[in-house]
Amino acid sequence: MSNRTPAGEPRSTDDEIHIFERDPGDPRRKKINPLLKLVLELGPLLVFFFANARGEWIAERVPFLADIGGPIFVGTACFMIATAIALSVSWILVRSLPIMPLLSGVIVLTFGALTLWLHDETFIKVKPTIINTMFGLILLGGLLFKKSFLGYVFDSAFKLDAEGWRILTMRWGLYFLIMAVVNEFIWRNFSTDFWIAFKVWGNLPLSIVFTLLQLPLMQRHALPDETADAAKD
Repeated sequence: MSNRTPAGEPRSTDDEIHIFERDPGDPRRKKINPLLKLVLELGPLLVFFFANARGEWIAERVPFLADIGGPIFVGTACFMIATAIALSVSWILVRSLPIMPLLSGVIVLTFGALTLWLHDETFIKVKPTIINTMFGLILLGGLLFKKSFLGYVFDSAFKLDAEGWRILTMRWGLYFLIMAVVNEFIWRNFSTDFWIAFKVWGNLPLSIVFTLLQLPLMQRHALPDETADAAKD
């Protein structure tokens, strides 16, 4: 791609399109409203829960879904569509794709397609195990190279020193691995409806509680608020 505009002027680096979101510390990184970001990340999961609960009702009103199968398959199809829409909205708003939701989306679409093609709900049930294991290994593996990838998720929420990020990253990495084991236990030993209910109403509360438990750590390692310091001066 040319580094000049059609008028022959140098192209601004801010105008360049980056497929993946920029580094957390990059001042050119565009941010989405935190509430909208939460909706885009949790919305597809809520769609999955609703579509599974009302699968027959939806199939009656959307003819092509009637041939897919039972509620779990209708929910899977809706989950895939909602995930694609959420990623598309992120791209439209900031012209880049968030890394963690993108990785999750790729797995949702892959395992969702296998679920519908083979008509086997096992694939969509294994998806959280794969995602949690992958996130856990990425976070813990990054520590080996003295990197913390949590900044891609939490950079707009708070700022920590290096030691704080290291400890928080290790804790979240272990949390994801534990949740992978929990998912395996639940889908193998309980009904599909129970698994879906736990996925929606169990995972989120547990994540919130775990996050709240990290507040003392974040307070101890929080960096000074540069804006507040500047105002005082």
